[in-house]
Amino acid sequence: MPRPIRMIIEDQEPLTTPAKTTVVEAARLMKQNEVGAVMVVEDGKLVGIFTERDALYKVIAEDRIARTTRLAEVMTRNPRTIHPDKPFGDALHLMHVSGFRHVPVVEDGRPIGMVSARDAFAPELENFIFELVRQKKIGDTFS
Repeated sequence: MPRPIRMIIEDQEPLTTPAKTTVVEAARLMKQNEVGAVMVVEDGKLVGIFTERDALYKVIAEDRIARTTRLAEVMTRNPRTIHPDKPFGDALHLMHVSGFRHVPVVEDGRPIGMVSARDAFAPELENFIFELVRQKKIGDTFS
């Protein structure tokens, strides 16, 4: 039986920060919590997400100054989200087809946690890979 996302995040304290936070402050927060992304929140609502990839592509590669650049300038705005009652396989699928590794979990407009590709372990990952292989085989059969 697939695990709902709520079970995966039940012991998680949502890691959030305001859009005025600097990239350096966000990076330190992510390091302290050993995570690859932080949710950006204004007035209790999710407005963006800042990830390791954002730091690399939008800050370092663009030669911005991390001490003065605010997340509002470089975050991914209006990120895709998922409801906590969805199965974790849905989050894996969303990450796979969209090409990202973190999905904020939102309920009633409030961020309550985050799932990442790292959360995948044996059952979901095995089923997901099986499904990908099955779909490829079906595609190969009809091509």
